[in-house]
Amino acid sequence: MKQETQERILKLGRELQGDVIRWRRALHRFPELGGQEFRTAALVEQQAKRLGLTVMTVGATGRIAILDTGRPGKTVLLRADMDALPVPEHPENLKGARSVISETCGCSHACGHDAHTAMLLGAMEILSQLREELSGRVVFCFESDEENGSGWPVQLPVLETLNIDRCFAIHVLSSLDSGIVNIADGPRMSGMVAVNAEFVGRGGHGSRPDLSVNPVFAAAAALGNLASAAANQVESGQILTLGITSIQGGQAFNVIPDRAKVLGSMRYFKKEVGEQALDMLKTVFDHTAAIHRCTVEYDPQTCVYLEPTVNDPETAALARRAIPRDWQGDCGLWYASETFSVCLSRWPGALAFLGIRNEEAGAGAEHHNERFDVDESVLWRGAVCHAAFAVEALQ
Repeated sequence: MKQETQERILKLGRELQGDVIRWRRALHRFPELGGQEFRTAALVEQQAKRLGLTVMTVGATGRIAILDTGRPGKTVLLRADMDALPVPEHPENLKGARSVISETCGCSHACGHDAHTAMLLGAMEILSQLREELSGRVVFCFESDEENGSGWPVQLPVLETLNIDRCFAIHVLSSLDSGIVNIADGPRMSGMVAVNAEFVGRGGHGSRPDLSVNPVFAAAAALGNLASAAANQVESGQILTLGITSIQGGQAFNVIPDRAKVLGSMRYFKKEVGEQALDMLKTVFDHTAAIHRCTVEYDPQTCVYLEPTVNDPETAALARRAIPRDWQGDCGLWYASETFSVCLSRWPGALAFLGIRNEEAGAGAEHHNERFDVDESVLWRGAVCHAAFAVEALQ
């Protein structure tokens, strides 16, 4: 990218800082759960149509906007997620009163998706102003229901018709200092094996366990066996976390239940480890259940639910060239999972992290926490990163 082009993108980004913050606050004030982002989608569509972009509705609330220069060239995908979480928001962040607070009871943007949407809206503005200097197309994907993973199966068939050449996304990160951008090669976020299994026994009176088949003991024993198997069977040096979060079995102290449900997830960063983990889980659960005279029923959700988010080295290098060097910094792996991994499994692409940790602003609480907040002053940088990547990739 020519230096004058980068400088112009930076200038446009700085000028949009107030707009990006305003959009973020509007979205934060009225958060919407996955599949219910009607107000958010309406704002996206309004801004896209104002800029003369083609807008497609994907599912109920997903939106895809296309900037077509009318000149032949590559097609670049930029993506942001829009949904909020069923997390009640505390009136204060880590420092004090928030700049803006959710007005929807029991729901908040506790992962920064409001910031993601606002940053991509900013990139739409920047790239629209550069339209006459570009060739090819930019596809802006605003994904619905990222948290539950129901948005991407609907949007993916549409995106696959658009002949994408490269893709890019940004996730704000509360553990990274504010304003720092990290775009590293290789694995960045974990894959996920979802766990939803029921141990099935035979209920009865708590005083006579010999007359029943207790699935609670089977479930408890299976988790111990799974931990031992993971410690001894996964290749040394590979990461596999066991995030088992719930055993649900019975309601009364003197009633042995018929069923005990196990819920949770396992996270990993190498595809083969995820496949091994799923096979190991079912082997351990099935054999442990048999020892306890139980059986196991698996919900269809018990599967490799998401692959790891793995950056293509060439695309990551392209992104690093596109953005100012003095913004860039190092960052380790993030153990959360991301549906953008689906895009990265199909097209060369990269996921960037934008740091939002700022003690003075009270930002730095963990994602999905009631005190989570973002440092709004750096969100314009996210808009610049999206736009700069698109320009570099189109060239």
